[in-house]
Amino acid sequence: MNVSLSSTDLGWRLIGSIDDIPQQGARCVLSGETTIAVFRTADDRVFALEDRCPHKNGPLSQGIVHDGCVTCPLHNWVISLSTGAAEGADEGRTATYPVRLEGRDIYLQLHPGA
Repeated sequence: MNVSLSSTDLGWRLIGSIDDIPQQGARCVLSGETTIAVFRTADDRVFALEDRCPHKNGPLSQGIVHDGCVTCPLHNWVISLSTGAAEGADEGRTATYPVRLEGRDIYLQLHPGA
């Protein structure tokens, strides 16, 4: 699921099906210059984060998804999928994006969440 989206449309956009993402995996969506990683957990929850670890900009989409978090593949920082915040003693945050499921369809909003 490599989808390119217009950054001028800030409404909800259909980006694909939950079946396009393996459980405990991710796929990327492009919005202008920004890459957004869309994650699926083992229990089929879906989250979206900017695909950059707050530590050294590692590709979170290539990390390990576990317990509502993703571990960055570069330096093992653990990032919360729901808040984008680094866990434990690490500090930093990556942007989160609103995402919702309607049946098996995934919708993404193109502006970062609060």
